[in-house]
Amino acid sequence: MLSTREMQDEILRLKKENDICILAHAYQSHDILEIADYTGDSYGLSLEAAKATQKTVLMCGVRFMAETVKILSPDKKVLLSNSDAGCPMAEQLDVVLLSALKAQNPDYTVVAYINTTSELKTICDVCVTSSSAVKIVKNIDNDKILFIPDCNLGAWVKEQIPEKQFKFVNGGCPTHLRMTVRDVQKARQEHPNAKLLVHPECLSDVTKEADYIGSTTGIMDYARKSTDTEFIIGTENSILQHLQFECPDKKFYPLSKDCVCHNMKLTTLVDVYNCVKGIGGEEIILDDEVREKALKCINTMLTLG
Repeated sequence: MLSTREMQDEILRLKKENDICILAHAYQSHDILEIADYTGDSYGLSLEAAKATQKTVLMCGVRFMAETVKILSPDKKVLLSNSDAGCPMAEQLDVVLLSALKAQNPDYTVVAYINTTSELKTICDVCVTSSSAVKIVKNIDNDKILFIPDCNLGAWVKEQIPEKQFKFVNGGCPTHLRMTVRDVQKARQEHPNAKLLVHPECLSDVTKEADYIGSTTGIMDYARKSTDTEFIIGTENSILQHLQFECPDKKFYPLSKDCVCHNMKLTTLVDVYNCVKGIGGEEIILDDEVREKALKCINTMLTLG
């Protein structure tokens, strides 16, 4: 039997021996973050993977994130730590449905949140992340925007670009949708001196009550740099634990104890251990045509952002 520390040490040894770069999304547990080469948001991780010298990349996250890594690093072997780790929001739309929406709205530019499948990206005009969405949509020549799949993130973008016309699909993140304005009222009452930091995937009733709205990385940066010492965190609850380790002199409270992404929690340290041993994970294989078309959507994001 291995202790957590012993397993971590063995992972560190094996990843070096087998030339593996480990990426850990910020919603992973802290024991996994400790053995990762890079941690953060999904798109940032894929950029780090593209620059990494290792020939194999292990994504501790969900499927669309591993696909994005493969899109940007086609010559590398890309592994997903747990093959069952999907993203309900990324899977809410398929190519058939989006094709029909495009046919109904031919004069609209299709803006896809990065939290989409590689297949869906092939028929979108541009990708955005939660931190880049406003800037990129502002830079699109067209004033008509079809934003998919998260209508909450889309509505938040629309508020900041009222001069443009938006259409949405009724999609979103089930994890962030668990937080309600009632949770805000309760948290404010219990922690009156705390700043409320929320992700734009939250309901508009929640975001309009926030002191700060931003990506996971943005929320963590705000808490680190702020002179305030108490924070209510309105995103996946792993972030609380990470911030507690990084800022032990500050206090962090969950907006809701139910804000847990069960897909992210599927990956365990043992999964990572098995992957670096060569007996676990799923290799991500993308059709060349799908990869190239999806890459075009991502490259347009870089051009506009």
